[in-house]
Amino acid sequence: MSLLGNIIWLIFGGFLAGMGYILGGLLVCLTIIGIPFGVQSIKLGIATMAPFGKEIESDTVVGSDFLQVIFNILWLVFIGWEIAVAHLTSAAILAITIVGIPFAAQHIKLIPLALLPFGKSLR
Repeated sequence: MSLLGNIIWLIFGGFLAGMGYILGGLLVCLTIIGIPFGVQSIKLGIATMAPFGKEIESDTVVGSDFLQVIFNILWLVFIGWEIAVAHLTSAAILAITIVGIPFAAQHIKLIPLALLPFGKSLR
């Protein structure tokens, strides 16, 4: 069932959204300072391509907690809240119809990853 959901998701906007994240991440990676943020944007793009059947998991890397907190704060202030609002808006629009409810649920699932992506992944 998740395969069918992912195919429909890709056809009706998931591919374009995922490519937007990936292309934006590649552009941010052009600067040395932006590489960690570009990598997270690419990770979001891949997660956005096929969200059905996946859950958010915490990555445990010893000794990187302080940097994850700092990077998450920077991400949240400059990038994350806008992405989260976009996912929330899309979810609200999709939830109007019965057919759109599963897709709205996937947008809601992507919000925590969009807000604080460092130290998390969608598997």
